Amino acid sequence: MACKVDRVVEKYDLERADPMHESIDEGLVSRWKGEHSHEEMGYRSLTDWFNRRILKSVYDDTGRETLGNRVLHDYESLTGEDELLQNEVREDLLSTGIPVDEILDDFVSWGTMRNHLQDCLGASKETTTDATDWERKSIDMARNFAREKVESTVSALGSKGQLAGVDHASVEVQVKLRCGHCPTRVPIGVAIDRGFVCERHRDTPREIQASKQ
Repeated sequence: MACKVDRVVEKYDLERADPMHESIDEGLVSRWKGEHSHEEMGYRSLTDWFNRRILKSVYDDTGRETLGNRVLHDYESLTGEDELLQNEVREDLLSTGIPVDEILDDFVSWGTMRNHLQDCLGASKETTTDATDWERKSIDMARNFAREKVESTVSALGSKGQLAGVDHASVEVQVKLRCGHCPTRVPIGVAIDRGFVCERHRDTPREIQASKQ
């Protein structure tokens, strides 16, 4: 018996929904493992990516606009905790004949995605024990999450006519560290690579600095 992911792929004709790969399953595995130029994705972010393919497929079939961040905005609205925004998007979809409740039922959970990858596809990946690698990935995940949230908000402002030009704008999120003893700021990736935030204060014990304040 096919798992829910397989059933949804067939129902919404998602087999070729990932243009970078021969099949949606190949794309899921590559994104999960961080192969073929993809950033490594966890179960939750990969599940969101997959569910948005469902929503986009429905929009394409019904002629609903998908330019800009429309799909991302609608998906986050439907699955988020803002009930007012959720109801607004739901009513909008229903008014155009889109069976939103059925779509929501077809969205898969991260547990289902995990089972599909490991049990159905037999995929696996090595777990790194390098703390720096793990921390870098955590930072990247946080940055991607922040970017997606900002993109969704910007898209909403554009839809309301409060921000022009959003369809052609891109969101960049950069994390910087600031020295606690001077104005020096440095991108976090640079700090990790070189092993310190500020060269001038890199060897200054925290307790000594505190005693001078």
